[in-house]
Amino acid sequence: MENRRPNVIDFEASGFGVDSYPIEVGVVLADGQKYCALIKPAQSWRFWDGEAERVHGLSRELLLAHGKPIQVVVGELNAFLGNRVVYSDGWVVDKPWLSRLYYDAHAQPSFYLSPLENILKESQMAIWSEIKHEVIETLALQRHRASSDALIVQETFARTREISALPAGSPA
Repeated sequence: MENRRPNVIDFEASGFGVDSYPIEVGVVLADGQKYCALIKPAQSWRFWDGEAERVHGLSRELLLAHGKPIQVVVGELNAFLGNRVVYSDGWVVDKPWLSRLYYDAHAQPSFYLSPLENILKESQMAIWSEIKHEVIETLALQRHRASSDALIVQETFARTREISALPAGSPA
């Protein structure tokens, strides 16, 4: 991991809480390859939060019309990720959404989901928010979506690692 970017995954969801479910997944690998998919809600997935829709800009109707069935998404994720470790900056919400996706698709992930905090140094955490805002401005991504968020997290990790590795007093 020392000279690499982490593999990062992000989910958008129908809302928060126990009844929510994943509606989009985005992944960026260490080598820059990307995967993104809209997820068609499973028959039993009914909960919908209008505030979440306003944040990510995805309607339930759009997902029903253009989303991929959950069995397709889990197959594509497993093929894309293999047995890699993939990191999430929102593990406490992403893990339950990942679990729900795979459970309802009657499948198991081929990869391991880990909290990003497991590979962050304290010096990175100390500057994370500031650098993340800079990354968002630099990348100028116009939408709050899973693939964009995964890229932002990966780039923030890389920049905070680089900055925190500089000797004290060095210009960033």
